Amino acid sequence: MVAFRDPYGIRPLMLGRRTTPLGDEWCVASEDCAFGPIGFERVRDVNPGEMVVVGQDGRLHCRQLAAPHLTPCIFEYIYLARPDSVLNKIPVYNFQLGLGSRLARHIRERQWELDLVCPVPDGSRPSAIQIAADLGLPYREGLVKNRYVGRTFIMPNQRLREMSVRRKLNAMPTVFEGKRVLLVDDSIVRGTTMSQIVNMVRNAGAAKVYLASSAPPVRYPNVYGVDMPNRKEFVAHELSEEQICEVLGADGLIYQRVEDLIEVGSEMNPDIHEFDDSCFTGKYCTKDIDEAFLKRLEDSRGATRNRSGSSAGQLAEPLLQAHADNGKAFVAS
Repeated sequence: MVAFRDPYGIRPLMLGRRTTPLGDEWCVASEDCAFGPIGFERVRDVNPGEMVVVGQDGRLHCRQLAAPHLTPCIFEYIYLARPDSVLNKIPVYNFQLGLGSRLARHIRERQWELDLVCPVPDGSRPSAIQIAADLGLPYREGLVKNRYVGRTFIMPNQRLREMSVRRKLNAMPTVFEGKRVLLVDDSIVRGTTMSQIVNMVRNAGAAKVYLASSAPPVRYPNVYGVDMPNRKEFVAHELSEEQICEVLGADGLIYQRVEDLIEVGSEMNPDIHEFDDSCFTGKYCTKDIDEAFLKRLEDSRGATRNRSGSSAGQLAEPLLQAHADNGKAFVAS
């Protein structure tokens, strides 16, 4: 068995071990939460630029093949990793609690009148719990999730994403009736999911719907192993925060700040001097991604994008126009 990690350590990789009467058994996984259910224990992170080899005799061999420059992807901690994982010595759950505390400070500055905090399940729960605690507001689970529908932002076309959102979540009037609601999500990518959720919550009787994103606006593709849309498909593409709020049909919107995001990670592991935040800033840690590369990437996805229907950027104009109708929420078809 051979496993290796890139010199920047952009993606996580863990080494696990299980002791048996016949000797040690070894396992590698992208998250250490995979080890417990199969009886393995975490040993350590595979180092950036390191290769590990387990021979036929079960012996482990490790060799550093490239100079390490640890620059983990910050999006892993926000969206991709499970909360019971520890990546690069940073507990994901604690990281997300930290995001909630940072976001709560800025929500307080907005002076919104709020009655409750509700997470968009499942990834935003830790942040929402911390926001509610810091603001002294009730935490309520008002959105019930159908666990048999997968994540929508990676689905291949607009119609499938919209249908999946309707099947995925249901809003409870007993929670939302007459309430001024703060919905917390881990991130807003295309906006397809969020615009429909805002509509659901309004239809369930909410008086006001405010949005908080634990992640900053996603404006650039992640080219390091995550199949994300191109720039024109992001709801935040070339739009201000106020315009995005109108597109989503909310009464208010607040994003996490990039500097707060990085500070939370750095405080939890001071040995990490740099994170890859390219999907928020467009600054790629390998220094070899330029505009020409991104254009080729977008062109290569062009045929698929044309088959999948309207992009978020194309949806923005009619959505903004429709939202002028008394501030009501809506869903583009």
